Parts: sequence; structure tokens; C-alpha cells
Amino acid sequence: MDAQTKLELEAAAFRRLQQHLMDDRPDVQNIDMMNLAGFCRNCLSRWYQEAAAARGIEMTKDAAREVFYGMPFEEWKAQHQTDASPAQQAAFEKSHKP
Repeated sequence: MDAQTKLELEAAAFRRLQQHLMDDRPDVQNIDMMNLAGFCRNCLSRWYQEAAAARGIEMTKDAAREVFYGMPFEEWKAQHQTDASPAQQAAFEKSHKP
């Protein structure tokens, strides 16, 4: 496989992951993703921001989140995010000890 095709397939897989998280499963909370996988939607938006910076493109955290979430982050939170339960918070503390 040539490099351009590989790049295009990777980009397509990323877009499908984004669609899955934003459209198919907005009910899955970021804290659950962090507890199970060690990353969440915010991580993906930060990685997007870091990739932009590596190419000399300045992007704020809020701008990167808006690109990934498809709306301002505060709007996403209001529509989809719930308060973390004590069990979710405890699992997070356990899985993310320094």
C-alpha cells in the first residue's frame, strides 16, 4: 500500500470513529471512555490540536474541541454530558493514579 492510500484510510477511520462517538453513541460519557480505554473525546480533540501545531497551525483548545465535537464544547456538555457518579469518579481515580 502506498503512503497516500494509507493516509487516506487512516483519515477515513478517524472520521468514522468521530461519527461513531458523536452521532451513534453520544450517550457514552467521556469518563467511561477514560476509565475503560484511557482516552476520550477531549483527548482526541487535543491530539487534533497537537497535530495542527506540528504543522504550524495555531489552534486553541476550544477551537479543536469545536472541530471534533461539531459544536462548541459547552453546547455538547449541555446536551449530552451527565454528572459523574461516585462509582465513575472512584474508577477514574483508581485507573489514573500518578
